[in-house]
Amino acid sequence: MKRKLNILAGDTALWVIFFLISGISLIAVYSSIGLSAISEMFSSPSAVFFRHLVIVLATYAAIIILSHINYRYFSKVSKWLFYISIALLILVLFIGTKRWIRLPGGLSFQPSEIAKIALMVYLARTIVRNRETLDTKQTFYMLLLPVAVICLLIVPENLSTAVIIFMACYITLFFGGVNKQLWWKGMGIIAVVAVVGFVFLYLAGDKMDFLRTGTWGHRLQAWMNPDPDELTQENMARMAVARGGFFGAGIGTTIHGRLMTQAHNDFIYAIIIEEAGLLSAIGIFLLYALFYFRCIRIATRCQGTFGSLSVAGIGTVIFLQALVHMSVSVGLLPVTGQTLPFISYGGTAYLFLGLGIGVIQSVAADNKKQARLAQKAEAGEEETKKEEEANNVMT
Repeated sequence: MKRKLNILAGDTALWVIFFLISGISLIAVYSSIGLSAISEMFSSPSAVFFRHLVIVLATYAAIIILSHINYRYFSKVSKWLFYISIALLILVLFIGTKRWIRLPGGLSFQPSEIAKIALMVYLARTIVRNRETLDTKQTFYMLLLPVAVICLLIVPENLSTAVIIFMACYITLFFGGVNKQLWWKGMGIIAVVAVVGFVFLYLAGDKMDFLRTGTWGHRLQAWMNPDPDELTQENMARMAVARGGFFGAGIGTTIHGRLMTQAHNDFIYAIIIEEAGLLSAIGIFLLYALFYFRCIRIATRCQGTFGSLSVAGIGTVIFLQALVHMSVSVGLLPVTGQTLPFISYGGTAYLFLGLGIGVIQSVAADNKKQARLAQKAEAGEEETKKEEEANNVMT
């Protein structure tokens, strides 16, 4: 009897989490998109929401397709996607509009979003190909090279994304089995550089004009010394959180979301808290924590190192981005411009992160397949053993 095709292949719990998160996204975007749709997108809120719905459905389709592909195939593809990512990141520095490359027909995309997933899979591939020398200093630095290239190309326009990608890759190296002494020394250097960079940018403020140091310094100063009377996105986000309280003001009743240009993107978590309260904030955090837990579980069950590290890396980068967005929305971090994965308004970022989920589900589907084969083999061995015992009795 032929086995029925399971459309939603992979980890069931992960599908449920994604259903819940994307459902929250539809409600939150519809509630907060008004001002941006009119002032920035020159369209109606309903039309922009429909565009978001199409992206969400396209993401579902992409995840389903990838989940039915043998994840080992992604190892070969990752090499070319990595090179394409480098080319696009160089291109955006010369002909792009800030972080974006504009295409005919009003379409646009951020090369950094492609690089985010491509690098995680390519790094997993590179670790596997150098597994015999992972304990050496040369391999450790060699593995950091592609990470450094991608991050340095992203830094000029998007420091926070570069930091998230670098930290996700560095954590993946730990999972990958590199020299732990070198890894911890590197972590110490990263901590020192982070502290020095923080102090330097804070003291410099907006006086410097190198790359976007002025913007970064201004954001740090605004975060450390907020002016409650200034009408800024971050202040309105804080007011939205305060208005929401524990139970929220009610779905669709946002006031601050109507006044913010980035309510549907950079601060959607604050608008959700305003409307649904701190209970919803805790619930969403737990969904992302459970998502990451399922990713680690899938990774540990995978028999192949490439699949295991790909899942761990992609899961880490999504979870870190979610943590950064939520921290910014409640004032724990300065403004970064990071969206909330699969909840903020959909576009290329939504779709490309969805491809990452597809890779994870592909590995999870293979795990289930291998488990079924193992069960069949075990059942076959037991049957053979019983037949041998029966023969022995007869003789």
